[in-house]
Amino acid sequence: MIGAKLRQRLAAGEHLLMINPNHVSSGLAGRLTELKADAIFIDCEHGTASFDEAREMARAARSGGGGAILRPDSHQRSLLTRYLNAGVDGLMVPLVNTAEQARAVVATVRHACPADFEKKLLICMVETVEAVGNLDEILAVEGIDVFFVGPGDLSQSMGFLPSVPRGQPRPREVLDLVESTLARIRAAGKIAGTLVIEEDIEHWSRCGAQLLYCHIDPFLRDKIEAMHELAGRKSERHPTRSLLS
Repeated sequence: MIGAKLRQRLAAGEHLLMINPNHVSSGLAGRLTELKADAIFIDCEHGTASFDEAREMARAARSGGGGAILRPDSHQRSLLTRYLNAGVDGLMVPLVNTAEQARAVVATVRHACPADFEKKLLICMVETVEAVGNLDEILAVEGIDVFFVGPGDLSQSMGFLPSVPRGQPRPREVLDLVESTLARIRAAGKIAGTLVIEEDIEHWSRCGAQLLYCHIDPFLRDKIEAMHELAGRKSERHPTRSLLS
């Protein structure tokens, strides 16, 4: 039922925070939802979680009060079916470039969960120039809950690197396209999502993104570095005296 509850909250206009723990750990998955993450993200496109590990992470996330959304590495029908049968609360399917592909993904979810497909949250990723060009047709496909604009792969599709050096923005052309794509999704009456970091989460929320996805590692890195900096400043104000002086 978690997938259905997440859909209801999105339909009510709420923002949801989905966090990628970046580690295969049921304990961490459960702790993140206990700390009020709405969902954890299991990345099986770039990550290493097995079917059993995905099942355990999803179970732990639900025990903490949230859900588990999984990204497969392809649209393969049997693969999507197995992940859904493993108990994840929804799928975030990458590289949905055409309406035909979008319809096939919806059909797979309904085939895998014929009696309760509405309990699963279905997210399709718009992350190529081709997908943006076909966006109106993709948005017309019924059965997709969220259209997620992936800035990394979209950058690569536009001829840029998928990531940028820390502290630097993506190229203006990419940011403009992400913003306009989010606006088109919202104008069609659909729910949008995108990748965020702490510094830009307010901006992308204003641009219409309701499903806000972030990685835990950059957040932890920044906080740890800040603590080191604060500790260093304190030690400079209160230098340790030598026991021999």
